[in-house]
Amino acid sequence: MLVIVCPGQGSQTPGFLTPWLELPAFAEVIDIAATSSGLDLTTYGTISDAETIKDTAVAQPLIVSASLASFAVLEAGGLTGVAGVAGHSVGELAAASIARVFDTPTAMEFVAKRGTEMAKAAALAKSSMAAVLGGEQNEVVSYLQARGLTPANYNGAGQIVAAGDLEAITALSAEPLAGTRVIPLAVAGAFHTSFMEPAVDELANYAAGLSIQDPTLKLWTNKDGSIISSGVEYRDLLVKQVSNPVRWDLCMRAMVDSGVTGILELSPAGTLTGLAKRGMPGVETFALKSPDQIDSAIEFAKNHG
Repeated sequence: MLVIVCPGQGSQTPGFLTPWLELPAFAEVIDIAATSSGLDLTTYGTISDAETIKDTAVAQPLIVSASLASFAVLEAGGLTGVAGVAGHSVGELAAASIARVFDTPTAMEFVAKRGTEMAKAAALAKSSMAAVLGGEQNEVVSYLQARGLTPANYNGAGQIVAAGDLEAITALSAEPLAGTRVIPLAVAGAFHTSFMEPAVDELANYAAGLSIQDPTLKLWTNKDGSIISSGVEYRDLLVKQVSNPVRWDLCMRAMVDSGVTGILELSPAGTLTGLAKRGMPGVETFALKSPDQIDSAIEFAKNHG
């Protein structure tokens, strides 16, 4: 069984769109995405520096557009055998579009609204996130909570992302739990925590007016790893996830339990396949990082479809 996975914020790097834009199917989706989001995604994805594309209001639409555009390239090349899809954090919007819960323009309007509202919320207080690698999960969670931090992403494979006040994140980096390593993340706020509550009402009001369909593929939710069959339910979860933890560990476990044999990560790829190699033993992975991998990716999909 093949599952497509869509990366989340922090996976972007300067210039990563450049080689992809030579492909007509990719460029077409980016043009649609730029119009729908109101952002110059081509400029952001080719010549903007790391600090510019770290901005939440830029990073989120940029990542989702790249995932949708690279999926379009795979479809144009004859992709077959996709049984399901899942996204990490903002990647859930790309996953929803791939599963036909809503179309590409709607996904891009949604992610632009999401990024803007989350950026506004992040600007209200200095906050950030950091990955904690290693350690026993309960001990790590207790250590974070004792320091006023929230375990925002349970990424599995011995990785939990801490989020909260910037000073507390800085202190965590300086004094990690014994046996763990802390890596600050290139994000501009404490996402998936109470810091994002100001964004939830605005997103809920926006999302209530969207045209929604039930998914055509298996679609896992970051809430608890369950498969969601209702488009309306998934839409509501997309809104709530902004201020609630991402349980990617449960998504990976549920995919394994469902019989998934292959994971294909869309651009900008690498993070989720890295987690899968450690958290989904026996499952083959493919990280679609550049256009010259298209044929290999389609062959990988055939082998697992």
